[in-house]
Amino acid sequence: MKRIYLLVLVCISVLSGCSAAKFEAEHDFKVKDFQFTNHRNDTVSLESLKGTPWLAMFIYTRCSTVCPPMTSNMVDVHNAIEKENIENYKIVGFTVDPAHDTPDILNNYLSYYPVENTSKWELLTGYKQTEMTQFALQSFNTVVKKLRGSDDVVHDIKYFLVDQNGTVVKSYDGYSEVPTEEIVNDLENIQK
Repeated sequence: MKRIYLLVLVCISVLSGCSAAKFEAEHDFKVKDFQFTNHRNDTVSLESLKGTPWLAMFIYTRCSTVCPPMTSNMVDVHNAIEKENIENYKIVGFTVDPAHDTPDILNNYLSYYPVENTSKWELLTGYKQTEMTQFALQSFNTVVKKLRGSDDVVHDIKYFLVDQNGTVVKSYDGYSEVPTEEIVNDLENIQK
């Protein structure tokens, strides 16, 4: 009888611990102030995103390897967020090839993906390559490097969760094993 009682207590403890899981930040990187142009030719800044948590990624339109799957996976994450009726969020994609990726090119790129609520997306450009290299390192602790003599740009394949105050608090695989449920839960929990 004692064993059954102990087993029930353990199960209750485990189950209650799961439902009360709180968000724990893995990072504490402050995003540097910025003011860039989105795919709709509007200005987006750190200040304009204040009060809104956002998911960031680094992509470029001439990429034929990791960027298409990353963007497609982000569409899946976006759909999961929408399914949970979370309204306060943005998805921010920084091009790592700003000399090529104009607002029109980024807008065309996004049109290839089945995004129903494009108002949540901000694909950004309007800066120099060297600015993006420094910005990525200083704000996200990640590398962006254009390869000499090539259109290729080395960049991270992670998604970054940025809280309402502009602090990077977590990162996730954005390419092969995307933890969609975890991302949605974290986005919801940082707003509580």
